[in-house]
Amino acid sequence: MLNTDTIDAYCRLLEHELIPATGCTEPIAIAYAAAAMRDVLGGLPERMQVVVSGNILKNAKSVVVPGTDGKKGIAAAAAVGVIAGETARKLEVITNVSPAQREELDRYLSSTPISIECADGDLSLDIRISGWRGDDVSMVRIAVNHTNIVHMEKNGEVLLDEPVINTAAVSDDPSILNVKDIIEFADTVELNRIDATLKRQLDLNLAIARRGLAGDCGANVGLVLLSNETIDLTTRARAMAAAGSDARMSGVELPVVIVSGSGNQGITASVPLAVWAADKGFDEEKLLRALIVSDLVTIHQKTGIGRLSAFCGAVCAGCGAGAGIAYMEGGGYDAVAHAVVNALAIISGMICDGAKASCAGKIAAAVDAGILGYRMFTQNQEFLSGDGIVVKGVDNTIRNIGRLAKDGMSCTETQILSMMLEPAQEKQ
Repeated sequence: MLNTDTIDAYCRLLEHELIPATGCTEPIAIAYAAAAMRDVLGGLPERMQVVVSGNILKNAKSVVVPGTDGKKGIAAAAAVGVIAGETARKLEVITNVSPAQREELDRYLSSTPISIECADGDLSLDIRISGWRGDDVSMVRIAVNHTNIVHMEKNGEVLLDEPVINTAAVSDDPSILNVKDIIEFADTVELNRIDATLKRQLDLNLAIARRGLAGDCGANVGLVLLSNETIDLTTRARAMAAAGSDARMSGVELPVVIVSGSGNQGITASVPLAVWAADKGFDEEKLLRALIVSDLVTIHQKTGIGRLSAFCGAVCAGCGAGAGIAYMEGGGYDAVAHAVVNALAIISGMICDGAKASCAGKIAAAVDAGILGYRMFTQNQEFLSGDGIVVKGVDNTIRNIGRLAKDGMSCTETQILSMMLEPAQEKQ
């Protein structure tokens, strides 16, 4: 039986992780840092320098920034942050960009020097923005977590200086989570402690998924999936999740509840469960408890990987969705564990090459793998210990995934970034 401390920790973890963000979290973190730098500086900078880690550069390079009328990239994110950013709103920092501010953004980008550099060091999430205005200069640094400001200074005076450690979020402690306790927590927690957080996740993420199905979003992966003559439940679940990413990567100005720092992960972990519950007639309580499983299994996988890496986070969330569906269908620990291990054995090689339209396709593939992993269990089929990176015990296999993503794919990350920064080739 779970003790009170564990239950409290899991509740805090969900409240900490399931927060709203408008736009892809990497450019939004840049906008947040820029807005904070502007506040320290005391006005709009006349020149900016943006220094970011490779993972931030990768994820901010090709995705549309909300509030910019379709602009992409780091300079657009920093500029809209200093012009319209409301720092108190953190990852919703550029939710309220007015028409006048959009016009000002165009003028600012055309007249203001903004240099962009890749940071040295081994932090996957690192943003340092400096701004100059007359004789004044200020700098703000975010590290490890998308809203974790660790340094602020103005004219050489240090206003804030916190140690940069890789435990800025509760979920970065892998010892707090294991699949057995996740199932018991989902079974027994009093829902009134966290139901508002979970319902917000469903409401916001379903809203942006519906917007994606309205069309004209990215590559319209969700609509493509629904264009088949025969559409089964799995396809609908995949399509709705993909549509949410279609909209989000296109800069649709709707908030998403994130998981482990990612809106795509938040969508993938939640939307397929809502589709499944509606089709099968499961009540709200069953859906919410299954959502707990999906979210926590997703976070559990991400603890060994980190916020950003060369490993596609949709894989973790797709496995989480498969685990949540297994639980919703009445499965206990064995069903959930087998769904996760089977899914990881199928799809754990998918890379992250930045935030952009193709994320929707990766989400569709990850949800498919999660559901297939569960269906294998229902037919007494499984991948066994020794089959590649699969080892005995779901938590041990999850640890292997963390090792693969964090250590094994470090060179992959370098190559991905190198390819993304090469001069654009003409379309074939």
